[in-house]
Amino acid sequence: MTSIGFLYPGYSAEDEYPAMERLLAASGRAVALPLVHTLMREDAHRVDALRDIGGEDVLGEGAATLRARGVDAAVWACTSGSFVFGWDGATAQVDGVRAAAAAPASSTSFAFVNAVRHLGLKRVAVAATYPQDVADRFVAFLGAADIEVVSLSCRGIVTAAEVGTLGRDEVLAFVASNDHADAEAVLVPDTALHTVEWLTELEERLGKPVLTANQVSVWEGLRLVGVTEPRAGLGALFAKG
Repeated sequence: MTSIGFLYPGYSAEDEYPAMERLLAASGRAVALPLVHTLMREDAHRVDALRDIGGEDVLGEGAATLRARGVDAAVWACTSGSFVFGWDGATAQVDGVRAAAAAPASSTSFAFVNAVRHLGLKRVAVAATYPQDVADRFVAFLGAADIEVVSLSCRGIVTAAEVGTLGRDEVLAFVASNDHADAEAVLVPDTALHTVEWLTELEERLGKPVLTANQVSVWEGLRLVGVTEPRAGLGALFAKG
């Protein structure tokens, strides 16, 4: 069975990965999505803390564990802990994971870029749980890929732990209220946020693709290993194949 490993910082919405395993198995080929929890010295959506979360030492240790497990690809499943390094820094970060895991690698930030391109989109709205200064860096990262952010909203939550407590009604309302008429999709960039079980509801409510962090991370891992057949129940991204 194909195995895609994920480096996940701390504990908040890690149950999205077994949920995705079940959804993938129900809609086609089963895929293993093993997860390694990486060190989070401080849970804070603050630039210095995020740089520490995505540090070479932290990711190298986690990637070595994935290597020992023999994964076919590795994904750094953290959006803010990758885009805060900028495009070049995030590229170097992925290079380090690739070397340590001895497997193709990527990160959630690049997953968002690749997902937007895969769907042929150019203009997006961003519904971010982060404080403004962190969210601004995600906008800059997307801009480096020529993706226009027509609207940015920030919930201002400081910790991943708090983000992980948001339930269905809060998530649906937050995403829907921060759509924009000019946006071709809405991006929700936080792997600490639960969204996977509600992807169909989100897209039905908005009438457009909704790309969320854990969703695109898994899609990116599948892309890395060439498992790209269409899947039902996982949003427009997976339906396209």
